[in-house]
Amino acid sequence: MSLPGDPQDMLIDEACRELRLPAFRDRFIDLATTARREQVTYKQFLLDLLQAELADRDLRRQQRLLRPARFLRPKRLEDFDFEKNPNVAPEVIADLKSPTWVLEGRPLVLIGDSGTGKSHLLIGIGTAIAETGLSVRYTTTSALVNELAEAVANRRLSSVIARCSKIDLRCLDEFGYLNLDRKGAKLLFQIFTEREERKATAVATNSPFTEWDKTFGDARLCAAIADRITFRCTLIQTGSESYRFQATQEALFPGQ
Repeated sequence: MSLPGDPQDMLIDEACRELRLPAFRDRFIDLATTARREQVTYKQFLLDLLQAELADRDLRRQQRLLRPARFLRPKRLEDFDFEKNPNVAPEVIADLKSPTWVLEGRPLVLIGDSGTGKSHLLIGIGTAIAETGLSVRYTTTSALVNELAEAVANRRLSSVIARCSKIDLRCLDEFGYLNLDRKGAKLLFQIFTEREERKATAVATNSPFTEWDKTFGDARLCAAIADRITFRCTLIQTGSESYRFQATQEALFPGQ
């Protein structure tokens, strides 16, 4: 181990700052100690340092890309348990990791009861798309309607809708959980109209299409919204059996 204030360490630290190599700077003493103990070659030591820097840069890149998406919680597709929910086809989800459908402006609809993995898939797919470099924004449907209503009150609805229209993938969670008044439904309709066939929208809902009229309170407006969401859409039905409840039961009553 080098002593505190070692001139070489100080020079390395200064060079790492100048070259903007934060992981290299943070880990070179630990890796040098390990290399000395294990008699690692100079090349291997250098490779270990470079790989540490690359891994750190990849992590920071992911964080930078995901931050604007505003996901409420981290969820990745790699962590989704397909065995617990056989209704969801792994190959379909794998295709959705590619940005092709987003670039084509096609919708995605996830329908199923609570606890069947809709939000996990919605956030996981959104995460995968954000990591390709496309812009993604996640929100609940009620939060979006509230934002639009506030924009109306402040006379800036046009600018908010214009900003929304630039996002490559809009992820709307809890779609249909709360009934909307006609004003809220019309505001939401404007978002779908602005994005139709240009920008992708993904929604997660526990309500089948036949019950959407209860959410929007107007049959004609409901039909217009459903038409825009479902045209050329990928539909994934996650079923009715809550695997989240199953996991809770298994934890409380193992072996039963």
